[in-house]
Amino acid sequence: MKRECRCSTRQIENYRQRISGPLLDRIDLHVEVPLVDFRELTSNTSVGENSATIRERVIQARNIQQERFRKSGNTTNSSMSPRQMKTHCQIDSEASGYLEHAMEEMNFSARAHDRILKVARTLADLAGSVNIRPNDVLEAIQYRSLDRKLFS
Repeated sequence: MKRECRCSTRQIENYRQRISGPLLDRIDLHVEVPLVDFRELTSNTSVGENSATIRERVIQARNIQQERFRKSGNTTNSSMSPRQMKTHCQIDSEASGYLEHAMEEMNFSARAHDRILKVARTLADLAGSVNIRPNDVLEAIQYRSLDRKLFS
């Protein structure tokens, strides 16, 4: 038996407003995880990539990052300095337009801007792409969107 939330939109909004913007800015990924149906959990059919394939992509992405930062002491994209971001998080005009639109429409802070670029860099690494692609920026923006759904 599924238990649906009985809270009104206003009650949910009031609850979410108790979480401060600066706190939310420090969380890189906001992901809503839907309830999984029992039949899906017990099904023998596999959907999507298997764990071994995903693990291999993550290892490759971590190796890319370690090589990128081997002289700087950093080991991950999340620890990039502003100077390193200028070097490693360059985006084209299409991606820049997406980011600018999101910044204006969703009222993201400068900290959120930097975190979006770092996540986009990681998404590009996971895909094996040398450059951050517009879709990487869009996906990274999507991961920041949960806290803005009821505020905008």
